[in-house]
Amino acid sequence: MYRPILIARYLLKRRITHFAIAAVALCVFTVVVVMTVMTGLVGDFKEKNHAFTGDCVVATDSLVGFPYYEEFMALVERTGIAAGLSPVVKSYALFSTDVGGGEDSVEILGLDPVRHSQATNFGQTLSFRAKQVDKAFVPTYDPNAFGCIVGIDRTMSRNDRGQYARFSGPFPFSVTLTCFPLTAKGALSKAATTLVNTKKFYHSDDCHTGIARVDTDYVYVPLEQAQLLCMDGGAKRITALHIKFRPGVGEAEGCRRVADLWRQFQKDKAEAPNRGLLDTVSVQGWKEYRRSAIAPTEQEQLILSLMFVLVGITTVFIVFVVFYLIVNNKRKDIGVLKSVGASNTGVLSLFQGFAFGIGLIGSGVGVLLAWLFLSKINRIEQWSYEHLGIQLWDRTIYVIGEIPHHVELSVVAAIVSFAILSCLVGALVPSYLAVRLRPVETLHAGRT
Repeated sequence: MYRPILIARYLLKRRITHFAIAAVALCVFTVVVVMTVMTGLVGDFKEKNHAFTGDCVVATDSLVGFPYYEEFMALVERTGIAAGLSPVVKSYALFSTDVGGGEDSVEILGLDPVRHSQATNFGQTLSFRAKQVDKAFVPTYDPNAFGCIVGIDRTMSRNDRGQYARFSGPFPFSVTLTCFPLTAKGALSKAATTLVNTKKFYHSDDCHTGIARVDTDYVYVPLEQAQLLCMDGGAKRITALHIKFRPGVGEAEGCRRVADLWRQFQKDKAEAPNRGLLDTVSVQGWKEYRRSAIAPTEQEQLILSLMFVLVGITTVFIVFVVFYLIVNNKRKDIGVLKSVGASNTGVLSLFQGFAFGIGLIGSGVGVLLAWLFLSKINRIEQWSYEHLGIQLWDRTIYVIGEIPHHVELSVVAAIVSFAILSCLVGALVPSYLAVRLRPVETLHAGRT
């Protein structure tokens, strides 16, 4: 019975205890705020990449591509696992416009807008044709021309709040794309002539995926035109097949079934012309396919987490110092407790309970302050920008809308658990010293 009473007294009446609680609260506040923002940014970036890619991608890294994709699409459709399938040609080209600016390199994505919208969120990223995806490549100012869709950061700039100017229709300008077409064997198909294919398209829409590199470097053209530009005749080829699974089909299970289908398909095409191109193809989930884009953000999140582990270690030392001082100041109390029959286990549990109380109260205060701060963080940033000119992220450079502020219970639970554990660890050595004190020595020291 004495333990809860003493723990309450130590928590309420010892000023140094208040210092320890404040230190824990500050650490928890900092970690919750930063981890909430970082987790939100990483999660949002992953969601955008998932929406851009679909659930599964059958792709080759070779610009030559692979044939027989229509037959494989029919096989996948017969399984009933796919809600959408989109064949895509991905390549590179020189980009120039009739409004000046010189030539620049871009990535071409040749696709069928309707099919691609079924496999990804492509239709939702369009500025003007989101409700008429089938007309995405039809310029409103010249319906008979070949249209192209340009990443929004190539046609518009963001203001200081990350917003784009909106217009009733796309800017009327032409785009010239120049490519090096490749044969099925990977050779230049025009080695003896002009070497390149050049075609003029007209700006028909803008694409806003929310992924900075994609919205800057990508130009979208009709699938058939991309095949003519980038690949020599013969059997039609693509570089990737994007797949979205039906509800109820897990990503891992769906990718496994597609991979099994592809292995069997390769065996069935063992004697087909250009069969070797199928060996360069792999079946990947969206995370693996976009690994090069996602990995750096995950690495930053990991490094940040490790840095906050060091913050937790600092908390351990703070609690250690507090408890060491308390044990030294309460030697007589410990001696009295032991003299009236308190066991070593009882004394140990007393100080560990005290440490648990510090961790629990400090964590609670820190979480409450963090929640209040995060609920107002966007207003605070807006005020600081309007009155002080301070902005956490320059929206003209970074593709960030609102600062993430939704606190995840799993993140909070992990941080609070670590904070309490840090307090218990920090109190271990002083608690052990308290256990080793002998009643006769402490009482005798108190009389002298």
